[in-house]
Amino acid sequence: MPGTERSLTLRFLAEPADVNFGGKVHGGAVMKWIDLSAYGCAAGWSGKYCITAYVGGMHFVKPILVGNIVEVEAKVIYTGKSSMHIRILVRAGDPKSSERELCTHCIAVMVAMDENGKPSSVPDWVPQTEQDKRQRDSALKLMAMRDQIREEMTTYVDN
Repeated sequence: MPGTERSLTLRFLAEPADVNFGGKVHGGAVMKWIDLSAYGCAAGWSGKYCITAYVGGMHFVKPILVGNIVEVEAKVIYTGKSSMHIRILVRAGDPKSSERELCTHCIAVMVAMDENGKPSSVPDWVPQTEQDKRQRDSALKLMAMRDQIREEMTTYVDN
């Protein structure tokens, strides 16, 4: 039911096909996992097909090794009219241990779409805890920063 599934965690093993030339999991593979988890979380919250509008603030903190168990946690931290800000945490570790270390984190903005491919309204998410409120407030600050970055990036776009 829309508006009830706020978070999603994907769990799987990092496979040899995910390796880069340095022997660690390729950053592109991690980005794909982030997009998949953001979509699953946003679709679960909105009950609609969603598209990725933005992924930013991505920090690769620690490498992921082939054979690690990977957990990609996605959680709604802010909703607009048709958009959802999703906090993504990627953790990994030895599958024989319950310990997972933070490897990557970022924010994704997903937009719900209607059957005609137009943005569609999403259920409101209301923060319940102090941490929820801090994350919502951070999402609002990041929106303002993205507007500044978007304007600055026009320097690099040839018209």
